[in-house]
Amino acid sequence: MKAKVTLNDVALAAGVSTATVDRVLNSRLPVREGTTLRVIAAAEKLGYHAVGLMRERLKERVPVRHLGFCLQKRNDHFYQTLAAALQQAVAQNQPEPCVAHITFMDALEPAAIAEQLLELGSKVDALAVVAVDHPHVTAAVETLYEQGKPCFALLSDISAPHRAGYIGLDNRQRGRTAAWAISRLNHQTTGEVAVFVGSHRYLGHELSEISFRSYLRENAPGFKVLDTLVNLEDPQLAYEATLELLAKHPDLVGLHLAGGGGFGVIRALREEAGSHLSRQLVVVCNELNATTRAALIDGVVDLVIHTPQERLAQTAVAQMLAATLPGAAYTGPQQKLLAMDLFTPENMG
Repeated sequence: MKAKVTLNDVALAAGVSTATVDRVLNSRLPVREGTTLRVIAAAEKLGYHAVGLMRERLKERVPVRHLGFCLQKRNDHFYQTLAAALQQAVAQNQPEPCVAHITFMDALEPAAIAEQLLELGSKVDALAVVAVDHPHVTAAVETLYEQGKPCFALLSDISAPHRAGYIGLDNRQRGRTAAWAISRLNHQTTGEVAVFVGSHRYLGHELSEISFRSYLRENAPGFKVLDTLVNLEDPQLAYEATLELLAKHPDLVGLHLAGGGGFGVIRALREEAGSHLSRQLVVVCNELNATTRAALIDGVVDLVIHTPQERLAQTAVAQMLAATLPGAAYTGPQQKLLAMDLFTPENMG
């Protein structure tokens, strides 16, 4: 019969006294975290019967950190899946326990976003937000900084001087990639090209648009980029604007959706399928989902630039936790750029 593992066995294996093991087990006196972890590892290796209780005691000692996320449009598929990825990243964080507080902002006016940020900031240790760049938002981020609450920009950067950082795609790279695709996939070297943004106040959209124009000006000067269209990331507005665009510009050969509203754009392109095919219109949009996947397969869209949501969530949680460590010093905004995922009709497997 296998001998029962004793407190003394655990102490010998961990290189500590039996009194230290007792303190870890019963939380009688403080024990350094490194020593505690060494005792628990020894107990687990030996099969000590109370190792589960030791782990519970450790959790009781570690303060729970609260992470806040301000996302947009509750009913938008992209933000629903991003919220799920953030919840999972927070739940999987070990060994420090943390809790995700996720709010959705259906009202996207800057003052409403600022109010939501300050309200959430009163409940959490660090925040991440998807927001337009506006003085109201900047003021809220600066207030949170003064309160010791790091605030990160997700997906689109903001210009608040004391933001903790930006986490998302390289939007300059995104714009140039879209322009490269339209110029290389087109059978023509001249014609009109259109670009949609959600709002000029999204720095990510603005940078993507500028880079898109810059690439074509440098590498495909035969293409004329039309005045930028704003769809407020609203599918109905995007649908109506796309129909009007197709009607007014029969020479349209390229379309880049730098922001949201993809469902509306694809709906309009499908309705105008005959003219779309005759024009050989090259279309680049964002985020792979059921709608964009079907559009790729059907030849309505040629390239989808996708944000890797799991990597985004994991990076955001790691950065937020690092910023809330005791003694963590603010050294200026930290930029964490993620590699984009590219999808074509040929890599849908």
